[in-house]
Amino acid sequence: MTQTPGDEPRNVEPAAKVPSPRKAWLLVAPALLLAGLGLLVTRPGTVSSEPTAANPIPVTSPSPAADTSMFTDAQKRGIEQIVKDYLLAHPQIIIEVQGALEAKMAKEESERTKKMVAENAKEIYRHPNAPIAGNPDGDITVVEFFDYNCGYCKRGFSEIAKLVAADPKVRVVFKEFPILSKDSEDAAHIALAARKQGKYWELHSALLESKARITEAVALQAAEKLGLNMAQIKTDKDSAEVKAEIARVQELAKKMNINGTPHFLVGDDAIGGAPENLFEMLTAKVADLRKNGCSYC
Repeated sequence: MTQTPGDEPRNVEPAAKVPSPRKAWLLVAPALLLAGLGLLVTRPGTVSSEPTAANPIPVTSPSPAADTSMFTDAQKRGIEQIVKDYLLAHPQIIIEVQGALEAKMAKEESERTKKMVAENAKEIYRHPNAPIAGNPDGDITVVEFFDYNCGYCKRGFSEIAKLVAADPKVRVVFKEFPILSKDSEDAAHIALAARKQGKYWELHSALLESKARITEAVALQAAEKLGLNMAQIKTDKDSAEVKAEIARVQELAKKMNINGTPHFLVGDDAIGGAPENLFEMLTAKVADLRKNGCSYC
């Protein structure tokens, strides 16, 4: 995620930029071209240069380390033109390839998430120092990794508040994951300090509902408005317990390969970002878990 000082918070993950459909052409077409070349390159000794009755069309075996030196420049240009002409005549193949790739990647990511959640379920859902909202003894838990200066976290907060208000049995666990700036980290320290006075949800709500950039001063001012003991807040915000909680979440996020906010976990499913129908997505997943059961959430 990146943010320019003075700008509105943005949810941008530099390591996970998605190319536009137009750029996808530039990415996929060369790969298809190389595939076309590879289909015509064979391992030594496997080429049948003349058709036979048993093998009317010569069959070749592509090599992972294909040697294209056997082609003349004219032959290479001819192959390139064939591939280009095919792509121009059938441009829909780019969309088909991109769709298949996205589906494959989504499936692999889902499988990886399920595995990582199973391995770290107690740390994700039941760590005693994690701040919570809703019903502490709720039957289903929703987990959110967030940053107080993340614009998408602010947008998604109303959906989380709606879920807490609508479902008396749901439990929400918050993972303070300040990745945007030092300001975000300072605010996280103060929010966790407020937890020790039983006011985490109130301060959390105030900070995410604020349109201002959240700094240490803003967080302290919000805590004071809530009537918290400010001397205790200033002591607790730098305590070993608070520092350990933030470090623990950072380590968990690294292990789970979570590098953007907000990031939600429900059961062994993940929701990245703050889609407009977040409330509906969360309630549907909660209902599904209630119906089918969940051993750790």
